[in-house]
Amino acid sequence: ILLILGFLSTLAVIALIAVAVTQNQPLPKNIKYGIVLDAGSSHTNLYVYEWPAEKENDTGVVKQVEVCKVEGPGISGYSHATEKAGPSLAQCLQQAKEVIPSAQHKETPVYLGATAGMRLLRLQNESAADKVLSSVGNTLRSAPFNFQGARIITGQEEGAYGWITINYLLGNFKQVSGWKKLLHSLKSLSETSGALDLGGASTQITFVSKDLTSESPENQLYFRLYGKDYQVYTHSFLCYGKDQALQQKLARDLQATWIDFYFQTVENSSLPDPCFHKGYKRTINISDFFKNPCTSDKKKQLPFSQLYIKGEGDYQKCRENIQKLFDKSNCPYSSCSFNGIYLPPLQGDFGAFSAFYFVMNFLNLTSEPNPLALNQVTSTIESFCARPWQEVKTAYHHIKEKYLSEYCFSGAYILSLLENGYEFTENNWQMIHFLGKIGSSDAGWTLGYMLNLTNMIPAEEPAGPPLSHGSYVGLMVLCSLVLVSVLLFAWLLFHKPKCLQKGIV
Repeated sequence: ILLILGFLSTLAVIALIAVAVTQNQPLPKNIKYGIVLDAGSSHTNLYVYEWPAEKENDTGVVKQVEVCKVEGPGISGYSHATEKAGPSLAQCLQQAKEVIPSAQHKETPVYLGATAGMRLLRLQNESAADKVLSSVGNTLRSAPFNFQGARIITGQEEGAYGWITINYLLGNFKQVSGWKKLLHSLKSLSETSGALDLGGASTQITFVSKDLTSESPENQLYFRLYGKDYQVYTHSFLCYGKDQALQQKLARDLQATWIDFYFQTVENSSLPDPCFHKGYKRTINISDFFKNPCTSDKKKQLPFSQLYIKGEGDYQKCRENIQKLFDKSNCPYSSCSFNGIYLPPLQGDFGAFSAFYFVMNFLNLTSEPNPLALNQVTSTIESFCARPWQEVKTAYHHIKEKYLSEYCFSGAYILSLLENGYEFTENNWQMIHFLGKIGSSDAGWTLGYMLNLTNMIPAEEPAGPPLSHGSYVGLMVLCSLVLVSVLLFAWLLFHKPKCLQKGIV
């Protein structure tokens, strides 16, 4: 009897421990991965994102886990050697292979979105643009990932996905409660922030406006994210990225003085420019200059093949020149930004990223949480432009000369775009927040693109314990009852009155 009771007790204890350990062991992570390549006008970045397979309100909870900058120019820079565009991505694809578990390579989607640089190349040479996309497509297909396409995204898409990114990272799509409410500013949880994106070839403005009308339906988009519907205004200005804006300004300056140039000799074909530092000089090839779709309409016949830029470092004259890029003379709608494009009244905070951030950060004008006033920003840029080129070169010797030489123009252009183009004023300037990263993720359109795409990725059943809750409770109760019964029987057997024990014997 003792052996039987001991065996049953041990068996019940082992069963209890085994069921509890098996049921409560850590569950395997059910993580999905995605890759998005941002093929911009000046360079390409590869981003790796991950999210749990179980979606939240029909949208994946996505976060950035890796970024790789592709060596060389943007893919549009390979227009004369299209076969090299795809292989340029190989190093970053290898980096993605090392980050993502090999067992998940085949199921990891990879997308390439080309932006304004490729939009311009398609306008200039459609055949070259197709060959570039074909080259990058071939390289992406040869990678061990699930290739989903390489295409030129529209300016509307670029603006809208940037808006999604900003609001996702700021937590504006998800309701919060309790102490987390203290992390939010005075704005209500239902509000979203606008997005201001500036690249090399285009710029985008996107925001939700309560005064949005049906005047310009092509500037309206609809999204459903985290169980809510959003109607946003968005517009992309091609040729108004900082690089192409500079080209436009130079072409306009050249057009304004072409009669004087026509009678000059090659040696004297110099153009004074207030947007470059005093003492700076640059040479421009005229034949290349007017091939660009952003400047081709200003083409003039000149008696020389090269133009020599001489910096003056005059901020006020620079602003006057830049403001001519924004045509405010005609507005067919109730309100406009520039060039006759509809713009509803500005509302709420705005996150300004990409080149907005890079330029203003270089000039130390991105202070948070208390942004500088507009007059302080203006005086800082004016002071920087007034510095002689040799002094600037010495102070920032670690920065490439091309980029360093253009910070004066870029700073003045950003102020002109925001003030003259979008009509931000001293009163609402501090609603603009210049953002490089939010948490561990870069501010840009690619995260928004990934978020939107996760609406089309089916949710999977979450990895669960081996037993259902009911079965687990039932087994635990059964094992416990067996153990208690054995112990009770043992107690009764060894603690009965002696008369009963003698009767049993």
